Amino acid sequence: MKIFVTGATGKVGSRFVPYLLKQGHAIRILVRNAERASALKEEGAEVVLGDLLDNQNLTEAIRGVDAVVHTAAQFRGGVSEEIARAVNLDATITLAKAALEAGVTRFVFTSTSNVYRDMNVNRPCREDDILIPAKEIYPKTKIAAEEALLKLYREQGLDLRIMRLAFVYGDRDPHIEEILPYMINWNPLKQQSMVHHEDVSQALLLAASTPSVGGRIYNVGDDNPITIGELYKLHGEPKQVPTKDGWLMSNLWELTVDTERIKNELNFHPKYPSIYTARDMGAL
Repeated sequence: MKIFVTGATGKVGSRFVPYLLKQGHAIRILVRNAERASALKEEGAEVVLGDLLDNQNLTEAIRGVDAVVHTAAQFRGGVSEEIARAVNLDATITLAKAALEAGVTRFVFTSTSNVYRDMNVNRPCREDDILIPAKEIYPKTKIAAEEALLKLYREQGLDLRIMRLAFVYGDRDPHIEEILPYMINWNPLKQQSMVHHEDVSQALLLAASTPSVGGRIYNVGDDNPITIGELYKLHGEPKQVPTKDGWLMSNLWELTVDTERIKNELNFHPKYPSIYTARDMGAL
């Protein structure tokens, strides 16, 4: 396949592109900084300079590929809602419309399991659950982008696949270490679905290459959620402490995802079924 990838120098994209190249796919990437993409170019990626927020040649950059995989996103804390909306929503719509104009209808969108935040369920979250309007900027813009893309699917034939990623880790990504300080007061019994970078890459490729699944949403996670308390112990962090009013984030299930759909429809089977497997295989 020939695949157009955004966010190729980001957390997910920088691991996804080499994964694709190793399997013999032709990859075209859109980057703002050619120097940051030099290693990917040396590995065989075709580099196109541009910016999703200001690119007059986006349609031509996409033309001739089989699928677009959109991993670019703004998720860092402290980012203004204006910037997050511009990157996560407006740029996503622009990219999808450019793909349609280029005659490339297969579009894979990386969303997040954080769209399930504040869900009041006593089981892992499912793709068809009705989402509660998000308060935080990142999931708020991702929910809006999902809705806009589904409208393009219904009205203009965008061959859409939405991938809601659980907590992504592994392959020397400091994501866990970065987030643990924010979880110090969270209920240690709270469950967290995880997914290794290599399994994210596997899932995205399956979404890009599997026919007849347009308009579907898929949770992407491993087989064994871990509790926040276990995650702290695994990384040798100080013991968690409740606030004076008790533990925060008391809903035990809102960060877990049901993965039956992606297994049944895309034949997804995680290489790392748990974070402990990844640890034992030296893949953290």
